[in-house]
Amino acid sequence: MKYIGIDYGSARVGLALADDAAKLAARLGTISPAELVATLHEHQPDVVVMGLPRSLDGRETAQTLAVRRYAADVLEPAGYQINFQDEAGTSAVAEERLREAGRAYQRGDIDAEAAAIILQDYLDAL
Repeated sequence: MKYIGIDYGSARVGLALADDAAKLAARLGTISPAELVATLHEHQPDVVVMGLPRSLDGRETAQTLAVRRYAADVLEPAGYQINFQDEAGTSAVAEERLREAGRAYQRGDIDAEAAAIILQDYLDAL
């Protein structure tokens, strides 16, 4: 099976890939929200894992609703069943990992690393 992880944002979407063989998430890159359906069609994942943002106390926020709405209005009609994964703190962890790697990075790198963390959390829970 092929998995794709999504860190959805209104400006950028971070992506990560994994498969059954290794079950290790790897950053794919960052795209615009308008490119997401085409990218999913290109990679043909069996499982789509989308990060679900929440407030620090676990409540749903406006961004939570935006992610759920995008999944329901755009991704599900395109034929994808979405699995949501809590994304609490993934951007901070992603930025720390990139900083520890000691090389220059951009905001899009953080989004792609966050997608990899979201996907890895999902795979680890299987």
